Amino acid sequence: MRRMRGTALAAAAMAGVLALAGCAKDSGGGNSSNNTAASSGGSDCVTAQKPPAAPAAASSSTAAGEKIDGSKLKIGLAFDVGGRGDASFNDAAAAGTDKAKSDLGVTTVNESTASASEAESAKQQRLDQMASSGLNPIIAVGFAYATSVKAVAAKYPNTKFAIVDDDSITLPNVTPLVFAEEQGSFLAGVAAAYKSKSCHIGFVGGVNTPLIQKFEAGFLQGAKTVSSKVKIEDEYLTPAGDYSGFQDPPKGNAKAAAEIAKGADVIYHAAGASGKGVFDAAKSGNALAIGVDSDQYNQKTVAADKDIIITSMLKRVDVAVFSYIQAVAKGDLSGLPKRFDLKVDGVGYATSGGKVDDIKDVLDGYKAQIISGAITVSDKPQK
Repeated sequence: MRRMRGTALAAAAMAGVLALAGCAKDSGGGNSSNNTAASSGGSDCVTAQKPPAAPAAASSSTAAGEKIDGSKLKIGLAFDVGGRGDASFNDAAAAGTDKAKSDLGVTTVNESTASASEAESAKQQRLDQMASSGLNPIIAVGFAYATSVKAVAAKYPNTKFAIVDDDSITLPNVTPLVFAEEQGSFLAGVAAAYKSKSCHIGFVGGVNTPLIQKFEAGFLQGAKTVSSKVKIEDEYLTPAGDYSGFQDPPKGNAKAAAEIAKGADVIYHAAGASGKGVFDAAKSGNALAIGVDSDQYNQKTVAADKDIIITSMLKRVDVAVFSYIQAVAKGDLSGLPKRFDLKVDGVGYATSGGKVDDIKDVLDGYKAQIISGAITVSDKPQK
């Protein structure tokens, strides 16, 4: 979650006004549609009219039939805290390299994982070892690698680097893979308000950084767009600089349990591996939860809690990583999106388990409004 250039970029949507148009209270004909969507819980919470139906989506085929050979690539994948198996951010990146193996014939992927308390020198050494051993390209998963990528990429100008969740590096051999997390989180906020029986929901962020604040911002705006009555608990596990918040399930459990004790019955987390604790708390407290980054309903490491996961905010790090590897293999990086947003399916929401099927038209309606620019989602929390 934390820390994910294309002709289809939806950055033009910034021209739109901050349209909380759907937020107008519905005292008449909208009531019946709200009751229909709220049969699973949230009719008394939703005060906004149902958004217009999304236009029929034109099917998009990306390079259909084009065969790209990646067998000569030797990839370095530097994970953030939690590594493969976190059921979230890192696993999404790993899925991208796994797809490169199956679809592009990549045979070599060297993986290494950061620890929560490691010094900057350890990150730099990890990347330096990858580059000196001939791995190319090297993908750094997370903004925490920014300083090290900048230093090591300058040392190895003939090695290609990509970094997820950071676009501050201007070196010609570094490609940023960044996302519109706030857009996907807006839809998570809509879902939470619709599914809440108490009109009381919660957010648990892993580390209080500008990146995770984007998840928070979208979630708050989405919930408030559909409900003028919703109450929102809003907490972080650790302050900026303490990355243990992404790998502390007990702390995630305690924080979510406290929000549930205050009355929240749907909790959205953006906390990496700490999300396992959030899910456990939701299950114990008879609440519901919303996952992040990967489709967490289908993640084995949180399978015991899948029955309370109603959806996940998909941050398609897998798509970005695979697209980058494919572009490197093709020898052309110019087609990559500058930002992976709703318009290019860089973010979205999961439907596994069928728990949001009854409000899919609502979620798709708001998605269409964001893509068109009728709604501009802020990346700064408005409390």
